Parts: sequence; C-alpha cells; structure tokens
Amino acid sequence: MIVVLALVVLAALALVFMFRVARGHAKPADPQRLSQAIRAVDVEAFRNLIDPAEEDFLRKSLAPAQYRAVQRQRLRAAVEYVSCAAQNAAILVAVGDAARRSPDPTIAAAGEKLVDSAVRLRLYAFQAKGKLYIGILLPGTRISPSALVENYERMTGLVFQLSRLEYAARTGASSV
Repeated sequence: MIVVLALVVLAALALVFMFRVARGHAKPADPQRLSQAIRAVDVEAFRNLIDPAEEDFLRKSLAPAQYRAVQRQRLRAAVEYVSCAAQNAAILVAVGDAARRSPDPTIAAAGEKLVDSAVRLRLYAFQAKGKLYIGILLPGTRISPSALVENYERMTGLVFQLSRLEYAARTGASSV
C-alpha cells in the first residue's frame, strides 16, 4: 500500500514538474515589455549543428578524437540554441495569455494558438536537451531534434499573426 501511495505521489510530482517546465516561469506582465526580452535564434545555424549530413562529413574528415571534441562543442552550442528557444517560448506563453484575455475573439483565438504552440515548444525543448546531452556524453549517437525547429518556426509565425491582429484592432484596420 505504501509503495502504491509513493508511486502516486511521485507521478503527481512529475506531472507538476512537467507542467511547470512547459508553462515556464514568466509572470503575467506587459506583453510589449516581454516581447522585447525575446532573444534572436539563428534557426539556420541550429539546423547546421544538428544536421546528420554535416555530422557524417565531420566524422569522415576528422580523426576520431578530433571528431568527438568538435561534435561535443557543436552539441553544446545546440543546447544553447534550445535553451534560448525555450526561454523565448516561456515569454510567449505570457504574451499569449495576455492576448487570450482580449475582448476581440480573433485576438483571443490567436493568443490561445500561441500559448499552445509555446507550451508544445517548451516540451520539445525539454526532450531535445535530453537528446543533446546524451549526444555530448556519447558522440556519434544519432540525435535529431528537428521537430523543435519546425515548432519554433510555427510559433514565430503565430507571433507575427497575433501582432498583425493586435495592430489592426488598435488602428481600426481590417484584420489579416
């Protein structure tokens, strides 16, 4: 009985932890100020770091010890990109939360989509960091956090859509 209770408590704590990781730590604040805190992510550079063809090229071109050292550096850089994307997603959860409270239903719907996308990106980032750390420990292990790139680009598109809708609402122009 105690073992079952302990497992239930551990499962609940794991769910709370995952929810906290996905939602981020950003408190509701001025969306304009939050959006200025977003750091740029060079998606093409990140794609290059996780590209299997680039990894194969390095493996063939470098001595094994050099390859492992270079691959570890590349994966550490990829972890930084993922961390930056996850931090941006946490900020955009707060921006989307503010938009969800808008009286304009199109802005509220766009805010809802942004929150969903940002939370999904945070979860993918959590998973991708785990894969990247495994790759750092075991260079040569095939990892592919490419879903993170697609989700980041989708989230970026939603941010632009929300911005256009909010601008149109402020100026009285028709929304796009």
